[in-house]
Parts: sequence; structure tokens; C-alpha cells
Amino acid sequence: MSLSNLQKLLNEKIEQWNLLRNPFYQAWSMGTLTKAALQTYATNYGDFLNLLPLGWETLNDSETAAEETEHAEMWAEFTASLQADVVPAQLPATQKLVARARQLFSEPATATGALYAFEAQQPATASSKLAGLQTHYSAFHADEQYFEVHSHNEHEAAKLLQMMEKLSPTEQESAVAACSEMSQLIWDTLSAVYQA
Repeated sequence: MSLSNLQKLLNEKIEQWNLLRNPFYQAWSMGTLTKAALQTYATNYGDFLNLLPLGWETLNDSETAAEETEHAEMWAEFTASLQADVVPAQLPATQKLVARARQLFSEPATATGALYAFEAQQPATASSKLAGLQTHYSAFHADEQYFEVHSHNEHEAAKLLQMMEKLSPTEQESAVAACSEMSQLIWDTLSAVYQA
């Protein structure tokens, strides 16, 4: 499959679960989340973010894996700034996300697709969250570094696309399926945080 067709197919899968349309992110943007909701988000999502280096290590990209480890530390600082802790996921939807991510990140083909689902949306979601923190939640004094770094961080998605282009047609199908599954799992986690 050509790179442009592959990207189009992946982005169609992601668009079905566009995180900026999720009730949690819409509430974030409107400034209606409580500090407790942000704490629940920070503690639950951190468990997933800690797995990202595993996916990059599976793809033999130790440089990006090390970068993701640094980013997980930034997330821990964001969590701590909200007077919360990074702990194993508490919500069933997040536990499912973490368990499935661990599986998808363990095989190269599915790792490319699952990581792409996250990385392709990251700049837009990070920009939205950064704007929300600055506009509505400044009283919480949340650490913004994670969101500042990721609001202009497109190179990971581009790198993953190049890796996928080199896969066999069967592996590309696995990557696209993993992208679709991961997009829904992340959506479900944010929905569960919103409902909690």
C-alpha cells in the first residue's frame, strides 16, 4: 500500500474516535472539569503513558523509547502538581487499555499501528489541553511542560508511517486494525474518566 493510501486509511480509523470530540476533552475545553476529574485523569492515564517506551523498544527505536520515558516523567510531574499520584489504573476501561496496549506494543506490526493511534492525535489534544489549563484551570497550578512539549511534536507519527510503509500487506492490515482498536480504547478511557 502506498504511503498516502496507508495514511488516509489510518486517519479514517482515528477520525471515528477523534478525541477532541470526546465529552471529557469538550468539558476540559469549556472549563467545566473539577480538580478531582483532572486528578482521576492524571492518575489513570499515567499507567498507559508508562507503556509507550515498550512500543518503541519493540520497534528497535531506543532513542524514541528514551524520549518517551522522559515524557512519562513529565506526566508524573503534572500528576504531582495536581496533588495526585501515578498509580496502576483504577478504572476498568483504563485497565483494559493498559492490558491491551501491552499486548499490541509487543509485536512490531501492531506496535506501529497502536502507537500511531496515539501519536497522530497528540499534537492537537496537547494544544487543546494546554489552552484549557491556561484559560480555565490556572488556579490549580498544574505543571504544563508535558503539554507544551507535545503540542508541536509531529515527528513520531511521521516516523511510524515510514515504518508501516515497509511492512508486508498482511502486516499493514494488522497495523491498521491495531490503530483502530487503540483509538477506541483511548476514547473509552477518556469517557470513563468523564463519567467517574
